[in-house]
Amino acid sequence: MGTPAVRPEYAAVEVGVALPTQRFPVNRETLVRYAGASGDFNPIHWNERFARDVGLPDVIAHGMFTMAEAVRVVTDWTGDPGAVVEYGVRFTKPVVVPDDGVGATVEVSGRIAAKDDEERTVRVDLTAVCDGRKVLGMARAVVRLP
Repeated sequence: MGTPAVRPEYAAVEVGVALPTQRFPVNRETLVRYAGASGDFNPIHWNERFARDVGLPDVIAHGMFTMAEAVRVVTDWTGDPGAVVEYGVRFTKPVVVPDDGVGATVEVSGRIAAKDDEERTVRVDLTAVCDGRKVLGMARAVVRLP
């Protein structure tokens, strides 16, 4: 996980500024490791036949995994995961992870959308895309900066 050379200071952050875009690869091994760490062994995350039987195109990534990867854009930018005071998303499309040796890639970008001078916080709006489709909606993090 990357850390910025200089932690952003509240006074220096401006609305409209983009955070560095990041790409997060996801393959079947990633899903197995996440299932083990989270305890979420739902077969839609590892069994193609089951996933298709319930109407999915293939195995899909865990929603919480996708959510966690997206907020890394913010935590890498701040250099401090504890700076995130609020975070929420809506799951709009699943991240389909084919068993082709490559998997999928989630690309996440962020932009400073608002500042609160009283609280010394900024709101970062995130966009997460996989295969040209937005996979998270209303993805927003509120961050307290020094």
